Amino acid sequence: MTRSPAAPGGTLVLDSEGLAKAVLRDRTITAWLALARADDLRVITSAATLVEVVHPRVNRPALEWTLSRLVIEPITEPIARHAATLLSNVGLHGHKYAIDAMLSATALAAPGPVTVLTSDPEDLAALCGVRVTVIKV
Repeated sequence: MTRSPAAPGGTLVLDSEGLAKAVLRDRTITAWLALARADDLRVITSAATLVEVVHPRVNRPALEWTLSRLVIEPITEPIARHAATLLSNVGLHGHKYAIDAMLSATALAAPGPVTVLTSDPEDLAALCGVRVTVIKV
């Protein structure tokens, strides 16, 4: 049996580095995004990730075009509470790891299988556990 083209087959999650590299049209990230489209994967990021990516030197038109091609998941109260639990479970503090925790909670709430492209694989792997594939970019 084959999957319907309208049914997503999983989720690709971009952290701030993944999103920044997508804006810069990095070849590796561009290849991942092409594979995601071909496999009908949802491509998402956390709304919190925008805080890390937006800065005065960012190419705003390229950023807006890139954002238009993915889903920006909101930070809801359940996501925030899950992020706090994830931090507590691994003994990390929200002051330093808050955005990673929010991205992790967002990834864990996404339809699986889930792959996260990140510059911080150790922390994301600790926060997400084995339910998410974490790949360094």
